[in-house]
Amino acid sequence: MVDTPTDKLFDVPDFRNRISVFKNREHAGEILGEMLSDYRDSNAAVFAIPAGGVPVGAVISSKLNIPLEVAVVSKITLPWNTEAGYGAIAFNGTLKLNRRMIERLGLTENDIKEGIQKTRKKVENRVREFQKGKSTLDIHGKTAILVDDGIASGFTMLVALEAMKKSGADKIIIAIPTAHLENIKQLIPKADAVYCPNIRSGWSFAVADAYQFWSDVSEREVIEILNKV
Repeated sequence: MVDTPTDKLFDVPDFRNRISVFKNREHAGEILGEMLSDYRDSNAAVFAIPAGGVPVGAVISSKLNIPLEVAVVSKITLPWNTEAGYGAIAFNGTLKLNRRMIERLGLTENDIKEGIQKTRKKVENRVREFQKGKSTLDIHGKTAILVDDGIASGFTMLVALEAMKKSGADKIIIAIPTAHLENIKQLIPKADAVYCPNIRSGWSFAVADAYQFWSDVSEREVIEILNKV
């Protein structure tokens, strides 16, 4: 499907360029768990990006019998649009800014500074809330499976990748139910492998379109899932 190293990309041919292929996030986790069967009972761990990645990651963790951890990464959103981001911050302080977008939108240094401070506080609060005093699994020398419920721009996942490398992961696998072809291309060279059953192309893309049932995942739901692990 792509003109980048295809031996690192795994999808489901029957799902290509289709919508509504998953019933919900749990169903997507089931399919990814089957695709990742080689990692069952291994030294790998699932690192789910909250909030939407946690229900997907919980199913993968259960199917593979490996630990579930949370990799908190949050977009630095625009002052006038909390859905769009011009950067991201990860759980270990890893920060990445989209300079091209910043220049195009004319954001001031003060805008950026305030955005970083607000997002850093949000990340710290989420880490405390989701970890509940538990120490994070030492991933040094192990395999990290980064999970989200889908990729639109891919910027958040790029920051998660960088953060996981800084944490000493020996191997980093990306596992995502759905992604746009052009955006998944930028991830392939940076990961050891990418598993994405539903790859789509075209001018219009929304993560939610891959699901028959879609709703936002609240922090309370994330905590409930983590408490069951």
